[in-house]
Amino acid sequence: MPDRLVRTAVRWCGEEAARPWLAALPDVAAEYLARWNLRLERTVLPGGALSLTLLVRREDGTPATLKLGFVDRYTAHEAEALAMWAGRGAVRLLDSDVSRGTLLLERLQPDVSLRSLPEDRAMLEAVEVLRHLWITPPEDCGIDLVADRAGLWTRTMPRRHAALGEPCPKALVDEAVHLCAELAASQPRIVALHADCHHGNILAAERAKWLAIDPRPMLGEPAFDLGALVRDRLATLVAETRPQAVVRRRVTWLSDALDLDTDRVRGWALVQALALGLWCVSVGDPAGEDLLSVAEWLA
Repeated sequence: MPDRLVRTAVRWCGEEAARPWLAALPDVAAEYLARWNLRLERTVLPGGALSLTLLVRREDGTPATLKLGFVDRYTAHEAEALAMWAGRGAVRLLDSDVSRGTLLLERLQPDVSLRSLPEDRAMLEAVEVLRHLWITPPEDCGIDLVADRAGLWTRTMPRRHAALGEPCPKALVDEAVHLCAELAASQPRIVALHADCHHGNILAAERAKWLAIDPRPMLGEPAFDLGALVRDRLATLVAETRPQAVVRRRVTWLSDALDLDTDRVRGWALVQALALGLWCVSVGDPAGEDLLSVAEWLA
């Protein structure tokens, strides 16, 4: 079992939910290897934060990837989004058991992500991937709405901020709550969003140069989808001499590259950094303080 998976599952999901799920993974893996006639090659290390990822061969010898994921509100619609994209800009879904969080995916190059490129080049490639993903969803699409998530954040951010002893200025939380309401109510168009499209979630492939993996899909405006890129390479970002300038430069560059409103990109990036930062602090994730700093730099 990958050490990273054990650490993040317990920290993010809690002992009560994580330990039984982790304990069952070997049997679940064996079950689906047999059900889908797969031959195991190796486990991907360090692997996903909330998934066990196995490289396998199908019965006809075709390489594939078996993903056993923890199902929550953020991952519940991953298969639906991948099926909707049908391989355009994202990894292709070959089979699935949605209720168990089990996906059979085409094989990409698991050890080669956009993190292997210099930041400027990686941003260019990420932008091209996002262009393919931003499609109009079908009317019966069940994926969560950005507007609903924003409504949730307006309630949870102030409560969490107070419960944690105000780890950042209250004015920043007030601004984020205001932005949630304002931006959610004025979205210019609704498309399918990846919602976690950072450099580590875009892998090298054969049928396309780069393809996205691990979406936490939502339906909303494109500007929302750039938050992960604005705060990407977090450890490197906070070590910069002038990190605020770097963050704001990313906002401007991404907005211009995709012809989006800079204020909306900045606003959603701030909201996401603050909401995620407060949550990370609440579960003891060391990234929390850095994410709160990103939110302040965007204010």
